[in-house]
Amino acid sequence: MTDDDFMAQALQEARAALAAGEIPIGAVVVLENKIIGRGHNQTERLRDVTAHAEMLALTAAANHLGNKYLADCTLYVTVEPCVMCAGASAWAQLRAVVYGAEELKTGFRRHGPLLHPRTELRGGVRGPECAALIQSFFRAKRR
Repeated sequence: MTDDDFMAQALQEARAALAAGEIPIGAVVVLENKIIGRGHNQTERLRDVTAHAEMLALTAAANHLGNKYLADCTLYVTVEPCVMCAGASAWAQLRAVVYGAEELKTGFRRHGPLLHPRTELRGGVRGPECAALIQSFFRAKRR
């Protein structure tokens, strides 16, 4: 499978968040071409500010492996991670973080290098589709 295929799975998670009335962000963690963790935003449902898609996907992957380190894993997320999620990604020592849409207000890249030094970062995978989903959500909220 390709980055595009895995981002499609993250988009599926984002749509699940949207259907639940959450901010539509989704994430999957991949090891050896297999999804081992999934998550979508659940901050409202769980009443937990840390229940971001990335955090839930990382926890699911760590539980799957029985290990807090995800050094051979790649995180796919529909929107550039926030500082908290980038920090968790650094502690998990991910091999790569791949995101769809840039987050111009709260994305971690505006706050300096927060990922593990050996973590590869790739952005823009299915970027227009990821951006359209979150933009339409916030546009509808403002009405």
